[in-house]
Amino acid sequence: MIWIKIFSDPMKKYIAFCLTVYAVIFSVQSWAALDRVFDFALLDDGGEFHQLSRYKHQDAVVLMAYDNSCEAMPSLLKSYRSIADKFSGQDIQFLLIDSLDLGRPALSNLDAGLPILEDDGQLVSESLGIEKAGEVLALNPERLSVYYRGSLSDSFQQSLSALSEIQDTVKSDPAGCDIDYSTKEKHGGSPPDYAMEVAPIIIENCVECHRQGGVGPFALDSYIMLLGWSPMIREVLLNKRMPPTQVDPYIGHSDDARYIEKAEMQTLVHWINAGAPQGSSEIDPLESFNFPDTEDWALGVPDYIVAGPSNDVPPTGVLDYIYEDIDLQFDEDRWVRAIQYKSGDSSVLHHLMTFVTGPEEDFWGDERVQESVTKRFLGSYSPGKSNVQIFPEGTGVFIPKGNKLSMQFHYVTNGQRTSDQTQLALYFSGREDLQERLVQAVSSRFILPPNEPNHAMRAEHVFKEKVVLTGVRARMNYRGKKMKFAIEETDGLLREIFSIPAYNYGWQPHYVLDQPEVIEAGTRVHVIGAFDNSISNPTNPDPEKELRFGLNSWDEMFTGYFTFHNVP
Repeated sequence: MIWIKIFSDPMKKYIAFCLTVYAVIFSVQSWAALDRVFDFALLDDGGEFHQLSRYKHQDAVVLMAYDNSCEAMPSLLKSYRSIADKFSGQDIQFLLIDSLDLGRPALSNLDAGLPILEDDGQLVSESLGIEKAGEVLALNPERLSVYYRGSLSDSFQQSLSALSEIQDTVKSDPAGCDIDYSTKEKHGGSPPDYAMEVAPIIIENCVECHRQGGVGPFALDSYIMLLGWSPMIREVLLNKRMPPTQVDPYIGHSDDARYIEKAEMQTLVHWINAGAPQGSSEIDPLESFNFPDTEDWALGVPDYIVAGPSNDVPPTGVLDYIYEDIDLQFDEDRWVRAIQYKSGDSSVLHHLMTFVTGPEEDFWGDERVQESVTKRFLGSYSPGKSNVQIFPEGTGVFIPKGNKLSMQFHYVTNGQRTSDQTQLALYFSGREDLQERLVQAVSSRFILPPNEPNHAMRAEHVFKEKVVLTGVRARMNYRGKKMKFAIEETDGLLREIFSIPAYNYGWQPHYVLDQPEVIEAGTRVHVIGAFDNSISNPTNPDPEKELRFGLNSWDEMFTGYFTFHNVP
């Protein structure tokens, strides 16, 4: 401080004051540092989706590690529930987490009184550093940090009462039973092998989009590329952004969904945690893998090829849907038994829907004015796959003479200006005894209030004839949160057949059911879901805005589609 002598006394005092302030600030920053956590997402024992960052409308998310076999758990659970009741009037979400990976069948038989997050593979628990069943964490969903970690002590309740005042993570020794992370320990001693274990998972689940010319924003075509993107891969796996179109694995099944086994998740995450070692293999499976050729017509020469419009795609920006009508030069009625899409530029074509429409009808048709509408759905395009659709034996899509095709295109930008002209191959059937493949669009009208994180929605339809349900599709816009499809049984109870617990406006595939559902005449089907019009929804353009039903992307809609055909 000797150099201050060169200044006048007032200047000396000012500089000394500034140095003192800076010292205090830096001192506070050095100790006032809440522990950081990553964003994660899990389903609970009821199939509901929970993501830490989607609780920004709450002040805190509290977790307690749960193990029903722990001797101390009944007492710990009783205390935890009592604290949850005490703070029930505040913006704090209390949850349990299945840190032992018991799974939903076991959890569904328990009466814990609070939602239990299913931690498949224990990956979230181990990443959060949970050591004991009964350990409690209070998390800040806005900052992705930890207010409190430890036991159900007085300091825990004091922390919850003064969240805004906490500048350093409050910690206490956790009480309860030790948690065994056997797979983590196994991989810690011997990390998964890149060539033999990791690369095959990437090839099976990722490269159909993440390849040169694919719709993914980068190509996973070598070890070096996988290494460079490994931190992001870990992030999107744990918060369930990828693989896309994930659904509830316990409700129905469809090959159009992207399921990933917990053992595969453990392999990828533990390999990344270990530093993503390349191993000793001289062959890089990602470099040597050749994606199957999708340029050929898989079912042979088509009976008719529909040439879509040439759509220009700019290098950057978010694009709204493009709607196009395609005239068909058919001189008679046609039955279609199979189709195949062939994209002009698969790096930008995100998805495509096609309906058969009348001469004066557009893509939406009577959906504009009616809540339940029967339509002719020809098929959809999704990135990465061969996009060959063979309709069930004895069924087909009927195209009356004079009808046309109405298409909805969704494009994404990739940094380069390009154009897309997608082709659609039609394969006709010579049979005349086919059952017509149709879709029932079931919707509702509503007013969506602002700042509402869970606005419940329902719609229903009664099938007047015996039908076979073969697929479903969810349709909402940016504020869509979740959607389930259910059948009302004769006793009035609902049986869920498919669930999309984390709806994503960017991914709206048609899910073909592995097991079609035969329902009797007079059966009522239900579409059940919710909107998230709050700050917690990362795709929400404006949580302060009230919305009504509309078919434009800046409106909102709630429509479930049931694909079906009659029973002969």
